[in-house]
Amino acid sequence: MPELSERALILAPFGRDADVAATVLANAGITALECPSVERLVEEIRAGAGLAVVTSEALIGADTGSLQAWIADQPEWSDFPFVLLVHQGSGLERNPEAARLLERLGNVSFLERPFHPTTLMSLARAALRARRRQYEARARLEELRSLAGSLERKVEERTAELTLGEARMRAIFQTNNQYQLLIDLDGTVLDANATALAGIEARLEDVVGKPLWETPWFAHSPDLHNAVKAGVLRVAAGVTLQKELTIHLPIGPRSFDVGMRPMRGPQGDTLALIVEALDITDRKRAEEALRQAQKLEAMGQLTGGVAHDFNNLLTPIVGGLDILSRSGLGTERQRRLIEGAIQSAERARALVQRLLAFARQQPLQLRAIDIGTLVRGMVELVGSTIGPKISLLIEVPEGLPAARADHNQVEMALLNLCVNARDAMPEGGTLRISASERHFSAENDEGLSPGSYISLAVADTGIGMDEETARRAVEPFFSTKGLGKGTGLGLSMAHGLARQLGGTLTITTVPDAGTRVDILLPVSTETPQRAAPKVEGTLPQEGTALLVDDDDLVRSSVSQMLSAIGYEVTEAKSAEDALELVNSGMNPSVVVTDHLMTGMSGAALGRALRARTPVLIVSGYAESSEITPDFPRLMKPFRQDELAAKLAEIRAAASATGDSA
Repeated sequence: MPELSERALILAPFGRDADVAATVLANAGITALECPSVERLVEEIRAGAGLAVVTSEALIGADTGSLQAWIADQPEWSDFPFVLLVHQGSGLERNPEAARLLERLGNVSFLERPFHPTTLMSLARAALRARRRQYEARARLEELRSLAGSLERKVEERTAELTLGEARMRAIFQTNNQYQLLIDLDGTVLDANATALAGIEARLEDVVGKPLWETPWFAHSPDLHNAVKAGVLRVAAGVTLQKELTIHLPIGPRSFDVGMRPMRGPQGDTLALIVEALDITDRKRAEEALRQAQKLEAMGQLTGGVAHDFNNLLTPIVGGLDILSRSGLGTERQRRLIEGAIQSAERARALVQRLLAFARQQPLQLRAIDIGTLVRGMVELVGSTIGPKISLLIEVPEGLPAARADHNQVEMALLNLCVNARDAMPEGGTLRISASERHFSAENDEGLSPGSYISLAVADTGIGMDEETARRAVEPFFSTKGLGKGTGLGLSMAHGLARQLGGTLTITTVPDAGTRVDILLPVSTETPQRAAPKVEGTLPQEGTALLVDDDDLVRSSVSQMLSAIGYEVTEAKSAEDALELVNSGMNPSVVVTDHLMTGMSGAALGRALRARTPVLIVSGYAESSEITPDFPRLMKPFRQDELAAKLAEIRAAASATGDSA
C-alpha cells in the first residue's frame, strides 16, 4: 500500500529519542511508527516502509540476525535507507562500532545527537526520495519482466507452432503413399520418406549423401542415369518435369508417374529439388485388364453373332446328312462320303458350341453339381486322353459344397484343360486335378462377387507360358500349338463358361515349370440331385406335329426328321399362321417352333399354346430374355435322335402333369 511504502519506522527503545523523532517526522508530513524491537522492525519493513530511523544503542548488543538477513535478501531494486542516530563524536572516523553498523545496514545516513529537527527532516526526505526512485526502478523492472515474460510466451508459442507445423509436414511427408525425396541442386539425396525407402528395402542412411542415380532407386536402371542427371540440371534451373517411367527396383520392375520440381525460398531462389513418384503399376495392370476384357467382350459379341448364324446354316446340313445316312441309300462309297460329311458337320457344330461358350451365350442347364462326383466320373476318360506317359493325380476332398453350374459344360471344360495340359508335357509329366472351396471378400483381384466358390484346378508340370502368352491365352483362336493341331478355343471356352456361370478362370504359370488353371464356380445353396434317366428317343412316336419356322431350308429339314420319327407334320411359316391354325381347330400333339421370326416370336407363341399342347423351342440363338428356364428348348443344329429324345421327354412330362399329349 502507498501509505505503508512511504512511512518511517523508528527503533529507539531507550529515552525520549523515539518521541522526538516521531514528532519531527510528523511535522515534516511523514507518517512514523515506533517499533519496540529489532524483530518488530523487520516485520514492519517487510510490510512496507520508506526509511527507518534507528538509534545506535538499539542495535549494540541486540540480535540483528533477522535484520541483516532481510537486508542481504532484499530485492535487486531495493537498497533500504537507514538514518542512524549516534552520540556526538561517534562518527565513522572516531567510532569503530559505527563502522560495523554501516557494514551491517548498508545504506546508512549518520545523524549525531543532539540534532536540529531540520536536519532530521532533510535526511528523512532525502531517504524517501531515494526510496521512491527504487520503487520506480521496481516498477520498470516488473514491466520489463512482464514484457520479457510475454515475449518468452510468444516465443514459446511460436516455437510450438513451428514445431507442430514441422511435425505435421514431417508426418505428411512420411505417411504419403507417393515416393518423395529431397535432393540438393547437384542431385545428392538429402531426405526420403518411408514409402520411397520401402520401395528399395533400404534405410535413410543408405541413401543420404549419394547422387540420386547411384541409389537403389535407379541403380538397376542404367539406361535412365543420363536422363536423371539431365533432369536434375533442368529442374535446378527452374523447370518442372513430369514423366512416366518404368524403373527396375530391388522389389522388381514398377511403373511410376515421376515428377521433379524446384523448392523455392522466400526470395524465389531454388533451395533444393523435390522428387515425387506415384507407383501406377497396379493402375496400369487394371487398365490393361480392362482393355483385355473389353477386347474379349467385343470379340465375344462378334463371335456369338457369327455362331448363331452358323447354327441356322448347319441345321439343314446336319439334318439332311442325318436323313441321308439313315436312308441307307447309295453305294458304299457314297455312304462313306455321307459319313465323312456328317463327321465334318459334327465338328463344325462342336466348334460353334465352343464359340458360344467363349461368347458366354451358350444355353446352360444350371443345377447343383457335385464336383467330386464329376471329377471321379471322368478319371477313365481323362486317363485314356492324356496317355500312359503322364501320371494322373486326383485331389478332391470329401464334403465339398455343390457348385451351381451346367454338368455337361463343366465336363467339357475340364476335358479341354486336361488336353491342354497333356500337350504341354510332350515328354511326360504329372497332371493334377484338384478341387477346393475358396472364399472371396468384396475386394478381390478376380472381380468376383463376395461369397464362396468351388475351385476346380488342372495343374501340369509342362513347359509353362511366358507373361505375354498367359495374357493372351483366353483369346479365341490363340494357340501356341502348330498349325492344324488345335483350334485355340479350349481355354477361351472354359473362361467364357466360368464367366457365364458367375465365376472366373485364373492362370498361374512359370516358364519351364508348369501351368495351373483354376475354374472358379459359385457355390450352390441346393443339394445335388441324381440325374434323371434319359428318355429313349429312338423309339417310334406318333401324333401330329405343328412345325413353325420362317426359314424354308430349316423347316424342310426338320419336317423330314419329324416325319421319320413318326409324326404327321403341318408346317407354318410364322407364329401368327400357327396360332390361326390352332384357333381354327387343329389340336397338335406337339408344337416345334423357331424362336426369332418376323412378327410374333416363338416364345410368345409358346406362352399362348403351352396350356393346350407341349411346345418345344428350337433356336440357334442361345440368349433371350423371352425364353424362361421352364420352356423346353433344343439348340440348333440337332440330329434326328436328339429331336426324338427331346420330344419324347416333353410329351412324357406333359402326360405326367395331366396336360394334353
